[in-house]
Amino acid sequence: MKFLLLLTLISVATKCSPPNGTSNNGSTDAERPSKPITVASDVNFWITKGNQSVLLEKQNTLLLFNTTANANQNIEVDDTQTYQTIDGFGYTLTGGSAAVINTLTPVKKQELLQNLFGNSKEDIGISYLRISMGASDLNASVFSYNDLPQGQSDTAQTNFSLAPDNELILLLKEILLINPNIKIMAVPWSAPLWMKANYTSVGSSLFTAYYNSYATYFVKYVQAMQAEGITIDAVCPQNEPLNPNNNPSMSMSATQQLSFIKKLGLAFQNANITTKIVSYDHNCDVPSYPISILNDPAAYPYVDGSAFHLYGGDISALSTVHDAFPNKKLYFTEQWTSSTGSFSEDLKWHVKNVVIGSMRNWSVNALQWNLANDASFGPHTPGGCTQCKGAITINSSTNYTKNVAYYNIAHASKFVPAGSIRIASNVVGSLSNVAFKTPAGKKVLIVVNDGNTAAPFNIKFNGKWVATSLDAGAVGTYTW
Repeated sequence: MKFLLLLTLISVATKCSPPNGTSNNGSTDAERPSKPITVASDVNFWITKGNQSVLLEKQNTLLLFNTTANANQNIEVDDTQTYQTIDGFGYTLTGGSAAVINTLTPVKKQELLQNLFGNSKEDIGISYLRISMGASDLNASVFSYNDLPQGQSDTAQTNFSLAPDNELILLLKEILLINPNIKIMAVPWSAPLWMKANYTSVGSSLFTAYYNSYATYFVKYVQAMQAEGITIDAVCPQNEPLNPNNNPSMSMSATQQLSFIKKLGLAFQNANITTKIVSYDHNCDVPSYPISILNDPAAYPYVDGSAFHLYGGDISALSTVHDAFPNKKLYFTEQWTSSTGSFSEDLKWHVKNVVIGSMRNWSVNALQWNLANDASFGPHTPGGCTQCKGAITINSSTNYTKNVAYYNIAHASKFVPAGSIRIASNVVGSLSNVAFKTPAGKKVLIVVNDGNTAAPFNIKFNGKWVATSLDAGAVGTYTW
């Protein structure tokens, strides 16, 4: 019986098994297609070209670390040398930006906000916003949170109300649903007109008698925004304090700002407010302004750091302030692209100076001005900027365009989240660059070829390197 069962099993096995070297369908081993062997790239990279033929596109080129000698120049990345921790990358969200974004249909609006502030594969992960306290020049009209007729006053700020900014506040709430950890800096373009030496939205300065009242205005603002679910991470006392020509604007000398910061710091302290106070917020040509404030022993404890724009001076001014006060932070808070500028030149200049330059000079953030406007570069106040081109142009309720400022920031924001740390990298030839280590341990290298010809180079890390190249004017972000 056992013998018969064994014969039966052998017979079945013989019928089911193909002849040696032949598959069940009759093909031989040699005829069967071989399974493709896939090799993952050691380094992934995304490129934007100045001629707009490639816009933040991931490349398929295989980049593998090796030790094969070549004649390329080396950008060597060293994660054992660390510098500042990054707060984020983004834009100023003006009242005008909110107004035009809100004209989009609900579907298109959600699509845009998700792309800007989300962290999925297609999104760019904006992690920092700057907003105005009251109107900026890219609002449709001038307002504050406590407007009174000339001759009236309200030193206790009892009439304070965020109501004029309701549209911006509602949009911020939508953004926070996408990225609840986004950092927000708030800056006034002017105090309420009744608090100024002259009752005007253009220029003039804060009347000395109202310093304490204006500090109360800031306290009420931070508290009111918090009540709306919006945490203000930092404030500056005044946007562009040395520019009295904008609408709105307000002059504030270093001496005046020093006096006000002492009042503001004490007011925040008494109200248990932990919002940071950041001084200056103007061009790189007057680093003596923030240095004079940090030199004051009474103001020093209240000041988190200093903020800069680059419409004058050199980005190295940030390092000048850092070297004088290495324990205080640096912020880069504004730079606009012009409606009359070219994509190629604005891509090169802004990535080199605003993104790479600010980071290599100790800034914890890099922001462009501003997020969005309409096809006529509005809205803006009478006398406000008429050529400021947003990162996004809202063309209609169902259509928007991504402009050069979108790509300038996206090459950093998409890959360098808040909490990343800048690490060492050397600049070679026309290849300006900056490197980071993310909280997840990834390395990120942002490179712009500021030259007129294509530039081959190696990315060298831990004794090995990969060979790559960037066209003239191109920006690349490399991650591994």
